[in-house]
Amino acid sequence: MITSPSWRGERYAVLGLARSGQATVRALLASGAEVVAWDKDESKRDTLIAPPLQGRGWGGAESAALGQASPTPNPSPEGEGLLSFADPVETDLTGFAGVVVSPGVPLNRHPIAEKARAAGVPVIGDIELFAQARGYLPSHHVVGITGTNGKSTTTALIHHILETAGIPARLGGNIGLPILGEEPLPVGGVYVLELSSYQIDLTFTLDCDVAVLLNITPDHLDRYDGFDAYAASKARLFAMQSKDHDAVIGIGDAASAAIARSLSARGEHLFKIAPGVCMDQSRWPSLQGPHNAQNALAAITACQALGVSEAAIDAGLESFKGLPHRMERVRTVDGVAYINDSKATNPDSTAPALAAFDGIHWILGGQAKTKDLDACRPSFGHVRAAYTIGEAGPMFVDLLKDDMPTLYAETLAHAVELCRAAAKPGETVLLSPACASFDQFRDYEDRGNTFRELVESLS
Repeated sequence: MITSPSWRGERYAVLGLARSGQATVRALLASGAEVVAWDKDESKRDTLIAPPLQGRGWGGAESAALGQASPTPNPSPEGEGLLSFADPVETDLTGFAGVVVSPGVPLNRHPIAEKARAAGVPVIGDIELFAQARGYLPSHHVVGITGTNGKSTTTALIHHILETAGIPARLGGNIGLPILGEEPLPVGGVYVLELSSYQIDLTFTLDCDVAVLLNITPDHLDRYDGFDAYAASKARLFAMQSKDHDAVIGIGDAASAAIARSLSARGEHLFKIAPGVCMDQSRWPSLQGPHNAQNALAAITACQALGVSEAAIDAGLESFKGLPHRMERVRTVDGVAYINDSKATNPDSTAPALAAFDGIHWILGGQAKTKDLDACRPSFGHVRAAYTIGEAGPMFVDLLKDDMPTLYAETLAHAVELCRAAAKPGETVLLSPACASFDQFRDYEDRGNTFRELVESLS
């Protein structure tokens, strides 16, 4: 795991103990920090104390002074940190070095934000801790990728090209394993980080050698005071950079283009990715469609900035296999292709999938992020019929009924049944929900896996 001597003897609160939260706790403890951890899910708290415990613990009097249960010794044999469990909202945070929160914690309405502010304690994320640890790691580079759509594909593609070139690389951030749980790279390695706006909000000192912005479209607006605030969050990735580090920015939307203009003084360290660039994608089977041309061009530019050879870049583009849940071909049944695009959680992300196929039986719905499907409208002619599910299902029926045959299927299983009965050879059944998944599923991966299981069961 990644550790830092700068954390030794400091006290941190960690709120949210999913994968990144657990990795954060273990990294802090291994570094000799004192950690107050909390998750309302007791099973996640239990996971941290499941292994045989080693190290030292606080005495009951020290623990009682904080109003906490007796701390548990550090589960890492390397460290001397101290672990206890208490809700940081109910804890005296005076003297804490930071409150490390999961990106899923809504800071605009969660009481931890005001609690930490009153105590003068910074609210940070695991990416900020990684940034603080960089000075103690072997010499390396960091590529940070953000954007509303396409960042997972672009991040995975950059990582794949680097590995194809024989360059040690780690994938982390909003994709792959938690970055603090990874083993440090050797000298010359590259950390490739997918960064959501939530993660950027919790980061203050990450100086990326290459920072990539793909696009900005309305998303996550329940967490921001309007679209401009959301765009400003993305822009902070470049504000944290040294001026002689490289910025790669797609300029296909007004907000991203404005950020690029604000960085014009960087000169040769600023690379703009214009929309509509004509590229030969015929040798890249997993990078089809105009949106993937933009993703590929951003990845190519980032890898060139890192000094990767053109031959290695070409080989990586040709051998890239794509991502699960992103225009993933599950199987073909009686001449009908079934495509899992569960990662499309907003209309702008669904639009490329609709543009990429013909004769579509479109499954969509879930928790809506917008009240329209305008971004998808240019490809409505590709759709034979729509089958809506979840909370947004009735609303989407009203939006689509004048443009195409539309049915409210309610559940994904029923939608697949309806598509199986209606789709003809040569047509495509496309799960591209244009919505979040949380009304019926744990996350988009759970939704995509359920779709895959349903399709695999078809006879």
